[in-house]
Amino acid sequence: MKLYNSLSHRKETFVPHEPGKVKMYTCGPTVYHFAHIGNLRSYIMEDVLEKYFRYAGYDVTRVMNITDVGHLSSDADTGEDKMLKGARREHKTVLEIAQFYTDAFFDDCAKLNIKTPDVVQPATGCIDEFIRVISKLMEDGYAYLAGGNVYFDTSKLPRYYVFQDFNEDDLAVGVREDVEADENKRNKADFVLWFTKSKFEDQALKWDSPWGVGYPGWHIECSCISMKYLGEYLDIHCGGIDNAFPHHTNEIAQSEAYLGHKWCSYWFHVHHLNTNSGKMSKSSGEFLTVSLLEQKGYDPLVYRLFCLQSHYRKSLVFSYENLDNAAKAYKKLIDRIAALNPAGETAAEDEAGMATLRDKFAAALDNDLNTSLAVTVLYDVLKAPVSDAAKLTLIGDFDTVLGLELLAKAEAARRARATAAAAADGAEYTITAPADAPAEEAARIHALLLERYEARKAKNWAESDRIRDALAAEGITLKDAKNGVAWSR
Repeated sequence: MKLYNSLSHRKETFVPHEPGKVKMYTCGPTVYHFAHIGNLRSYIMEDVLEKYFRYAGYDVTRVMNITDVGHLSSDADTGEDKMLKGARREHKTVLEIAQFYTDAFFDDCAKLNIKTPDVVQPATGCIDEFIRVISKLMEDGYAYLAGGNVYFDTSKLPRYYVFQDFNEDDLAVGVREDVEADENKRNKADFVLWFTKSKFEDQALKWDSPWGVGYPGWHIECSCISMKYLGEYLDIHCGGIDNAFPHHTNEIAQSEAYLGHKWCSYWFHVHHLNTNSGKMSKSSGEFLTVSLLEQKGYDPLVYRLFCLQSHYRKSLVFSYENLDNAAKAYKKLIDRIAALNPAGETAAEDEAGMATLRDKFAAALDNDLNTSLAVTVLYDVLKAPVSDAAKLTLIGDFDTVLGLELLAKAEAARRARATAAAAADGAEYTITAPADAPAEEAARIHALLLERYEARKAKNWAESDRIRDALAAEGITLKDAKNGVAWSR
């Protein structure tokens, strides 16, 4: 497998430190607000990468942090703590905010079929580890105390700007001219490991340390959490491209200074999701969440497909027109799979064709995780001269990586069609769904409308009205005819 390594700026053959095992770290969310779909693009692509490693036979251990303290609003060492900002906004405690938005993040991940990492560690649970690592950095001369805070001394490194050929816009995160310089720093690039003098009076979370009561900087948490669970050698570190500087740059600096050797071999960065007005962010006017997409009638997996249709190292432009195109493609793909006969058997002559298609799928993902080409192989499967059973087997195998729930959605579509046919044949009653209705939703609503039909036949008007009102509460409108009903949003 070849992956683009952000550290070397070229594609490299992936070779883990320990044969057959992959130690993978993902920068987790700062849980002060809902994740927007731009954030979630990174987690979708990292999920595909993890699942492909497993598909390819690796034993994967994936660790993710939860930032619930120490992440300041500029991404550097200025501004206020994002967690306190969220707590003020919602009149809750920092820990209440952290728990609420951690739960919300993993709810969104479940809707997008993103696997929960093997280890999920909140930063507030590793204070002792942070203090231990910072203490050694001070002992070894890589950190210093100034103005009440502990700083990492970047002048001690032979090379600090390890991701130096990123675009200037990417490198400028948190290093704006309008940010007031920290006079305690010996060098402009130095960064805080531990704050003992809060940036504001009411910092909510503080701990005792050898340098006074305070709290950790943002960057130290990922290094320490990774080393705690994955050891001294990390195979691959993932995150959004905006984390390359300063966050990942600082992780490398402090980790390798602490360890005395190279820490992480491969860096996997997912590029931005943009709108027509620019990069998506929580501070921009258009704050798009998974819940908002659902409210507009989109299956979250349509968004996952939308992301898979592009390469992770290309900026992706979001628009509802583009999402509508993905929704149509998703429905057509499910409908074609639903038309296959699930009761057949794989014939012996299918084996060569299946092997060829498996090789094509692997070749696509082995080439720097080309998910767009991997999706194309699904269509090749549907056109291939193999049995329906062979096609369904291959689709199921490939979907363990792509995560689009294709077989489950296709089965739901088959059930919905069978239910509608039974209603039409047995009772001369037809239920019509919108052309773009997700298969799972269509099946659920079909079942409710059949219950309503039976209630109306029995003159149980109260039950009929209850079902109608429940659907109306979801934004679903019914149009009754003599021999059926059509529903729409």
